[in-house]
Amino acid sequence: MPKTSETPAPKGLPGRKAQAARNDGLILAAARTVFLADASAPIAAVATAAGVGISALYRRYPSKEALLRKLCYDGLQRYNIEADAALADSDGWHGLVGFLERVVDADVHSLTVHLAGTFTPDDTILPAVTHSAEVTAELVRRAHRSGRLRPEVNAQDLGLLLEACAAISLPDPERTAELRRRTLAMLIAGIAVPRTAGELPGPPPEPGEFAWRWQPRTARGRGTEA
Repeated sequence: MPKTSETPAPKGLPGRKAQAARNDGLILAAARTVFLADASAPIAAVATAAGVGISALYRRYPSKEALLRKLCYDGLQRYNIEADAALADSDGWHGLVGFLERVVDADVHSLTVHLAGTFTPDDTILPAVTHSAEVTAELVRRAHRSGRLRPEVNAQDLGLLLEACAAISLPDPERTAELRRRTLAMLIAGIAVPRTAGELPGPPPEPGEFAWRWQPRTARGRGTEA
């Protein structure tokens, strides 16, 4: 659990502003962890996980909905940053694959899968949403022009692919990331023309590896702490 004293204040800011920026980082990191585990968790659980007072949290985010909105908007911004970076790649297929890998590694779509419908979007998100649709469509067009993306695959298919990867979640974060990368590689092989398929990364899931899902929550906690 993160503690305020363990996070250095951002450089170049005066005392109070540095403390506020540090608290904001702690709050957002804690909120992501808390709400991905349980979207119905109270906002007080975020303050506890962040190691900050509830008043400090409310000064920055006046409601749980405001905090959820911030988390999802930040996720969309990260998606757009990675998509824009992919457009700089002269190889349309390589740009698309690299984009998908970076978005999955950043775990952007877990927020979409878990938090969609838990808050009311506002108009401030519209430019980012529009840009997201435009840049994704362009990445798909470039990949089609490369001749290595199946012609029937469209931009909306990428959303399904990313959500499928985000749905994989184990108690071990490193193993989760490994299996998401493996799943992504299989999905990419499915949208590629056959000659572009490569070797799958990481070992396959082991028998019983997902059995933890059926354990009581208290048992899960003991297992991850051992």
